[in-house]
Amino acid sequence: MSWLQMPSGWLPLGGDTLSALWLVPALPLAAFLVLALAGGRTPRWGIALVGVGGVALAALLAFGIALAFLTTYPPDGSFSQTLWTWMAVGDLAPTMTLHLDRLSLVMMLVVTGVGLLILVYAAGYMAGDPGYRRFFAYMDLFVFFLLVLVLAGDLLLLFLGWEGVGLCSYLLIGFWYRDPDNGRAARKAFIVTRIGDAAFVAGLLVLLAGLGATDIARLLERAAALWPAGSASAVAAALLLLAGAVGKSAQLPLQVWLPDAMAGPTPVSALIHAATMVTAGVYLIARLLPLYELAPEVLTLIGAIGAATLFVASVAALGQHDIKRVLAYSTISQIGYMVMALGVGAVSAALYHLLTHAFFKALLFLSAGAVITSLGGEHNIRRMGGLWRLRPVTFVGFLAGAASLAALPLVTAGFYSKGLILESVRATGGTQGWSLWAAGTAGAFLTGMYAFRSVFQVFFGPVRSRPQRTPGLSMRLPMLVLAALALAGGLIDVPALLGGYDRTSGGAVATGTMGLEVYVVAASLLGILLAALSFAAGRDSPLPGWLEGSAGAGFGFDRLYDRLFVRPFLAVARGIREDPLDRPVQGLARAASGLHRWLSATQTGRLRWYASATALGGVALVGAMLLLAGRT
Repeated sequence: MSWLQMPSGWLPLGGDTLSALWLVPALPLAAFLVLALAGGRTPRWGIALVGVGGVALAALLAFGIALAFLTTYPPDGSFSQTLWTWMAVGDLAPTMTLHLDRLSLVMMLVVTGVGLLILVYAAGYMAGDPGYRRFFAYMDLFVFFLLVLVLAGDLLLLFLGWEGVGLCSYLLIGFWYRDPDNGRAARKAFIVTRIGDAAFVAGLLVLLAGLGATDIARLLERAAALWPAGSASAVAAALLLLAGAVGKSAQLPLQVWLPDAMAGPTPVSALIHAATMVTAGVYLIARLLPLYELAPEVLTLIGAIGAATLFVASVAALGQHDIKRVLAYSTISQIGYMVMALGVGAVSAALYHLLTHAFFKALLFLSAGAVITSLGGEHNIRRMGGLWRLRPVTFVGFLAGAASLAALPLVTAGFYSKGLILESVRATGGTQGWSLWAAGTAGAFLTGMYAFRSVFQVFFGPVRSRPQRTPGLSMRLPMLVLAALALAGGLIDVPALLGGYDRTSGGAVATGTMGLEVYVVAASLLGILLAALSFAAGRDSPLPGWLEGSAGAGFGFDRLYDRLFVRPFLAVARGIREDPLDRPVQGLARAASGLHRWLSATQTGRLRWYASATALGGVALVGAMLLLAGRT
């Protein structure tokens, strides 16, 4: 198939609904192109209509396709749509293929559904910003690359989406680029995630060299046939791809970029944290889990990384005073739960929590944005208070999100998804199962503390900052919808939808362990109680003083990396600035500059001198020619 030839039935008109799959990413891309090419005089209502409308149409289409897929295909079925072949070299023929199964279907609905609510909110939040058109153009491009990432049936196409979201995150984190701090935060995010991306590329090369394929389904089949469990190639590929996932999903030790990414506008923070950007690593591991099964040591490492990350980030959240940085460390921690679940093969539990996390974390960020807007840009929770009466809708939204984050029993979506993760890891048994369960339970205790510490400090107590702006309907409506989803989203039976993707016994919910859930609930409620007691005592944080400062600095990872990598790199750069090999080239430059200065000195502006010089030059030239003629 040539690159221009489309598959039959690719137009949705009058055909199978699933044949319109290509339109889901195409619609946000079209909106981006319209906004990018539109003139500067485009009215704001037109910008919002195009920016939100492209994703709205994609969301409607995605839900229609989901309905058609679920009623047509069995649980293990899939639909592929090959748009064109990139190249064909021997047996290697990477294609632009969209692949829809139940795993990518859940991700597609999260990206388009939650992304739409965030964009509706942004239409009001960004009103008055001079970069309004640029903002929506970047956001639509971001959604396009997210959809390419989750729908890709080929690893090269997935990597295109992977790098695309990295580019868009750089553009959006540094959106207010006139502030140097924002530019530094954007560069930091770009550079740190590039470390993981470089490992991703190396993993791709290992897979290509060993298996000769980039199509994901064919690649997994060949890996199972050619690589025995524990083989060096399988371990190397799994480790390199894990490094890519760790970088993109901000897990230890590459988590340092995410808290600084809060420099971007709040809708950007919501989209990065809720709608797949930082969960891309979770999706990658889930999609390639059969490959990780061939490297059991790497699977164990995945569980350990997730457990360590969720605990460290939870403690770090207790030391933050910027409302958005609290939520940033919360995101790192909650993704740690998902990664921990994948370490025991519990794909359905990880994706269940990914879905509920998208609801309550988007809600928390949008509610935090409403607070910040109301208080004229204030981020410090120590300067907030008493807002529950003054901003009741924002209070309801933030409280619902915090309750779901803390996994309050029975009434929140987070309770069911987090509970399934903890039951799944415990079902693996042995030391590993108990260790992961203990880390998750400790994380539940810390989550209850930091979630409700923010609730108490922002919405209760005396009013320290008087609200200046009331959020409009476009901001309040998405918060109310997400509040309902954060509470009732647990009714979406993701485990039943994705049960077939669980690869090990850990993926099944443990039987007879519901008694252990009492400890998890008790841990969460105890954390909330301690946060309330700390607030009543007038303390900024429940942490002891010696730990609060370290937690607030993210346990010194930035300082450590600065000394281990940044300073030595800059020292080497300064040392080779005067490279001896450059000196001849620099000498030529200096000679040319000196000659230029000498010749420019002859530019006196005196016509008689110019005429005399021309005459003398002519005489000298004629004399030289006569001299040469006489010799010949």
